[in-house]
Amino acid sequence: MRRIETDEDVLEGLDALVRLDPRLMAVRRTAGEIPLRRRAPGFEGLARIIVSQQVSVAAANAIWDRFALRVLPLEPEIFLTTRPEELKAAGLSAPKIRTLTAISEAIVDDRIDLEAVADLEPEAAHQAMTVLKGVGPWTADIYLLFCAGHPDIWPGGDLALQNAVGDAFGLAERPGEKPCRLLAEAWHPWRSVAARLFWAYYKARREGREGIAV
Repeated sequence: MRRIETDEDVLEGLDALVRLDPRLMAVRRTAGEIPLRRRAPGFEGLARIIVSQQVSVAAANAIWDRFALRVLPLEPEIFLTTRPEELKAAGLSAPKIRTLTAISEAIVDDRIDLEAVADLEPEAAHQAMTVLKGVGPWTADIYLLFCAGHPDIWPGGDLALQNAVGDAFGLAERPGEKPCRLLAEAWHPWRSVAARLFWAYYKARREGREGIAV
């Protein structure tokens, strides 16, 4: 599979999606520009997702800056040598420290290669991520999409995507996770670009308000 690395990759995916499902032409027109939104791969990218969860964007940025000063360079081996007191002082909660510890240990023990997961089939990539302690489906999907550049991931549990799909297709109510995933099967093997498209559509329909922050 080919990774989503550039804006040109996104454009190629959008053209393919419209051929697969002509209904997406109107969604594309409304969405406007579709950003690439790539993030750092590997431990750094996944750590940033973990650190940013369940806090505001401003708080996440502040915690990350303090965290990055204490874990330098941002590598799992260095994280494992950082005292928990230092991590707590940076603003990390105990559950986040446990999750990052489990991830770091898995990388150091060669139980996962965060770079190579982008080359796995979607289900296998998702499973490889979610076996990590503390990494749920949404975290796995966001990492695979924006850090690993996997081309065919659809975060069906994301409320913004569910609302966008329901709105775009004129559904009477927002589709749940399972119906949303079933709808997205028609967009294989470009579901990661479809997710970007619907997030941009969601933002455009809400007059510039952010659909998702990662």
